[in-house]
Amino acid sequence: MPLYENERNAENRIMVTEELRNAVIFGTRDVTGFFADAVSALRKKLGRRVLIAFDGWYAAEWPGIIDLFADGCKSRGISLAVRHIQTVFKNAEEIEEYKKPFLSDDPGFGVVNSRGRVEDLMDGTLTGRLRDELASHTSGTAADADALIVYGCGSSVPSLSGTFDLRMYFDTTKQSVLWSMWGGNLVPFGHTAPKKDYWWKEYYYCDFYLLNEQKHFAFKHMDYYVQAIEKNDMNLVSRKSFDVILGTLAQSPTKNVKYAQPGPWGAYRFRDTRWNVPELANNAWNSLISPNELAMLIDIGREKMLKMPAENLMQYPELFVGPYIHKTFPRLIPLYIWLDDGYFPDPQPAERTSMPIHNHPGTDYVNRHFNEPMGRYETYYIAEAYEGANTWMGFAEGADLEKWEELCRESERTGKPIAKWKEFIGNWETNVGDLFLIPPGTSHGHGGNQMVIEMDTVPSVAGTEYSFFGYDFARKTWDD
Repeated sequence: MPLYENERNAENRIMVTEELRNAVIFGTRDVTGFFADAVSALRKKLGRRVLIAFDGWYAAEWPGIIDLFADGCKSRGISLAVRHIQTVFKNAEEIEEYKKPFLSDDPGFGVVNSRGRVEDLMDGTLTGRLRDELASHTSGTAADADALIVYGCGSSVPSLSGTFDLRMYFDTTKQSVLWSMWGGNLVPFGHTAPKKDYWWKEYYYCDFYLLNEQKHFAFKHMDYYVQAIEKNDMNLVSRKSFDVILGTLAQSPTKNVKYAQPGPWGAYRFRDTRWNVPELANNAWNSLISPNELAMLIDIGREKMLKMPAENLMQYPELFVGPYIHKTFPRLIPLYIWLDDGYFPDPQPAERTSMPIHNHPGTDYVNRHFNEPMGRYETYYIAEAYEGANTWMGFAEGADLEKWEELCRESERTGKPIAKWKEFIGNWETNVGDLFLIPPGTSHGHGGNQMVIEMDTVPSVAGTEYSFFGYDFARKTWDD
């Protein structure tokens, strides 16, 4: 499914000292050159081979990254040896078996792996051998390469981190992961090549949490942070600068890089007046503020801006979300803000303008079934209303709910629409300024011909969407 980012008005401008500002290196050529100089200095200081960890998030282009850093070192007469961390992982069958409980039999949802660690997927014997091998390089001199890089997601896990002289973290955004996943190019744990059948549930219910736990550990021990969304446009931030930048932003109002996606009920105000993306056929899904999911741009007064996941602000959770939220819902940023597009230049039937009739689960439900921390509690605020503006919410007076369920199941089975569906669902004409409070379990849907500011709680640290569709008018999905 297409996904379009919009960086307009997404800059977060902060003031840092000149020393810290200049400690940020922009551009792949300068980053690899800086790295080569750092390795050379460490080699002279230690009198032996330098041991380096390149850790990071999914969608980092590891082969290309390694080639670029090797070329940068070669130009300065520094030789590198490299080793993929995949060599200490368990085999694919063992990893799949580990993931099974989290993928569950539910066709739409899984169970969060909240206690997992990347090391769960590693072979303890092989990890021990690698640790011993690394330790053997810390005595005497190396006769071959000047430096050894262990690279890949999880390369600086706790059992290995202390053996490295230099630790770097290569970060990407959630959108990069999605594009890589949808394109069949994502390389997950235990693999060195793309896994074409990688399932989104693997990421949202298992791998995300392993990566996130490792990221929080790696950030505490890294020497440098690398923006690695594009291998040919990398930026490097020293640990000291990173801490100051994130610590400052965590105490400030922040903006996110917005995104939009087309869909069966998508409308046209964003496309025509705000986004100016010719490829955006319409706008159904979008997000304005969602630090769990979105990226942020950071302007420190240099020639370029940094771009990284807004979730990185949770390195300072008490500053960003406050002590109560952090203690009650660890690592959760509990707010989405959406702007639902409902503008149609010409009259359209409700079956075209309406969201699916759906509801969301409460905290007890998502905790019991999905191991998630918080339910989804929604509000609709009507920002603009055009002729025919309306919202579906609740059931019509006297509606036969058992009959409605029967009709919905029949429609799902046959692919045929329900002829008299409006007799079952409550409908409300809307005006600018109307506010709808939508508790969990309430059937509802934006009815179109309006712009809705939707402010919701977030059930998931990974940003997983929990919407239970009752009836979607027998429409095809966007990908159909």
